[in-house]
Amino acid sequence: MTKEQKNEVIELLKGKFSQYNNFYVTDTESLTVAQVGKLRRACFSKNVEMKVAKNTLIKKALESLDSERYSGVFDSLHKVTALMFSENPKEPAMILTSFRKETNGDKPVLKAAFINGDVYSGDNSLITLTKIKTKNELIGEVIGLLQSPAKRVLAALLHHHEKQAAPAAAAE
Repeated sequence: MTKEQKNEVIELLKGKFSQYNNFYVTDTESLTVAQVGKLRRACFSKNVEMKVAKNTLIKKALESLDSERYSGVFDSLHKVTALMFSENPKEPAMILTSFRKETNGDKPVLKAAFINGDVYSGDNSLITLTKIKTKNELIGEVIGLLQSPAKRVLAALLHHHEKQAAPAAAAE
């Protein structure tokens, strides 16, 4: 790879790291070409971008953006690395989990995940990541909580009103 090509990759990665608040660092080394293709298609269908790059270039891209912010990810940059970029913080975890179920394996391995500034290290954090609540899920829960007292009050008022209206209708 020439210096120009390396710089192109670094710039492309910097763009992705700047665009997304969430990315996963996975190890796809032991996957077959067919499996990697399948993983890419699963990512594509869920709006997750998958990029395979050399660890040194990934590290350079992260360092040039904010070495301190991303420092927790550096330890995971070894062996083959496939990055998964996503707007939704839990989508890559769901993809990895269902891919493993289908293949009855424990690959690809999750090396790290960077979620809105927090680093989750190691494969054992995959289960935690599948349980992360997305922004929309949290908003939905809050709206549900806000609506439930109002619904109860309305139901009580309607019930009370119907009780009062019933005898008058019967008298006609």
